[in-house]
Amino acid sequence: MTHAHPELGTPPPLPPNGLRVVPLGGLGDVGRNMTAFEYAGRLLIIDCGVLFPEDSQPGVDLILPDFDFIRDRLDAVEAIVLTHAHEDHIGAVPYLLRERQDIPVFGSRLTLALLEAKLREHRINGVTMVVVEGETRKVGPFDLEFVAVNHSIPDALAIFVSTPAGTVLHTGDFKMDQLPLDGRITDLRAFARLGERGVDLFLVDSTNAEVPGFVASERDIEPALERTFNAAKGRIVVASFASHIHRIQQIIDIALRHNRKFAFFGRSMVRNMGVARELGYLTFPDGALLTPEQLSELPDEQVVLICTGSQGEPMAALSRIANNSHQIKVGPGDTVVLASSLIPGNENAVSRVINGLTRLGAKVVHKANAMVHVSGHAAAGELLYCYNIVKPKNVMPVHGEPRHLKANAELALATGVPAERIMLTLDGGVIDLVDGRATVVGAVPCGYVYVDGASVGDLTESSLKDRRVLGAEGFITCFVVVDSVEGKVTAGPEIHARGFIEDDAAFDPVLPKIKQAVEDALRDGLADEYALAQVVRRTLGRWVNDQHRRKPMILPVVVEA
Repeated sequence: MTHAHPELGTPPPLPPNGLRVVPLGGLGDVGRNMTAFEYAGRLLIIDCGVLFPEDSQPGVDLILPDFDFIRDRLDAVEAIVLTHAHEDHIGAVPYLLRERQDIPVFGSRLTLALLEAKLREHRINGVTMVVVEGETRKVGPFDLEFVAVNHSIPDALAIFVSTPAGTVLHTGDFKMDQLPLDGRITDLRAFARLGERGVDLFLVDSTNAEVPGFVASERDIEPALERTFNAAKGRIVVASFASHIHRIQQIIDIALRHNRKFAFFGRSMVRNMGVARELGYLTFPDGALLTPEQLSELPDEQVVLICTGSQGEPMAALSRIANNSHQIKVGPGDTVVLASSLIPGNENAVSRVINGLTRLGAKVVHKANAMVHVSGHAAAGELLYCYNIVKPKNVMPVHGEPRHLKANAELALATGVPAERIMLTLDGGVIDLVDGRATVVGAVPCGYVYVDGASVGDLTESSLKDRRVLGAEGFITCFVVVDSVEGKVTAGPEIHARGFIEDDAAFDPVLPKIKQAVEDALRDGLADEYALAQVVRRTLGRWVNDQHRRKPMILPVVVEA
């Protein structure tokens, strides 16, 4: 198996008969999925998503793929092709279109409808092209065929890319639910047909590669939801992904059977469900949907609230309900259902929400105590079926953390794919497909791009480190006035602390040490204010570390009298 390593150099020029594949996101994390394909100087992008921040990235709103590989060649981009409408596949499209708005975006009807709602929020007029399964399109030198796959959102597609240099089948996110709510199964006949034609490189969803067997059907959660509704005496609050239309449809159907009406909360939930109903992907009778103002008109046992926040996002509706800072109040008799998976990294945030709801008296039902979620990603048994059906010449596991990619590679190996034909790489690895053989030929820089409020890409790892220090250790300011001619301190040192020790008198023992250190430096001829500030920083820092075993951020200010 071929690995991408940091020591890999800049890739050589692409051979005239070669197809280059560069993952710019999604290999190493579950999120910010984006892959660039290059042939004859032209580029094709499949997916362009975001990654949501972890606790170690304070203040970050979103994490984008790194566009640097294509930024100088945006005119060469033929199209962006989207596999489905989850945020980790479409969320970064507005940020790419900011750099060139007329890039055509291909996707299914629902995918583009949800994207267009997002583009309107960003005030971007995109060029969108609806495609359906079975359809073929020629986009520059790339011939595309779209294949139906089943996932946790309707209208998901796999993409078959054909060029004179070779063929690629990208599964997108998929599973093999044989009894999906909408009857739209993964088209294994198309996979087999494309396999007969010849798949030179197979890009395969790795998220559940470690999970044996087959993923349960979406329908299998219905008994647990029914039991929850039967037992509930008061209001029911259901938190789910705002894109999980099948899950929301089940909740609505069960609510109606229990003579309950429902309301949506959370901006993305309201927006997405409005789009889904308008297009016919979500159905319910008129009068079943309540406005927030109508909730008080019905008794609690006739109400279901459907909201965002299943991942513990601080500003989402469920987190604010748990903090008792939302217009919706829960208490004894109410039931809260977290009907979603737990994304790695969100464990602490979700735990805080569950504890907050429990303190308020609500009963909390979640994946750990009831079967209220099934995955949208193929497990090992399903992946083995796909490898045996497609019989690819080369394999590249995608969409997952390193352990998921490795597990997927082992599955490919077990089905007979030679080890040297399995491209086990991470973001930035450059794979060239030449004469039916895939090879890792180098790597390109491919870091995190942080969205911080209105700022995109300006926040650095150094700044994040400073934020972590501030959050964990607090900060101290030290103000000193010096007379460099006389070689003495004329005012101060004056110390103020925040998030460390609120009683500034605790620093009295170090004040003479700082004064002595500064005056010694002045007598030695050190008059530069920045250099004197470093003397203050070192003296104060050593004392704080010795006395308190802490390393707060220290902001020294030295001014000339």
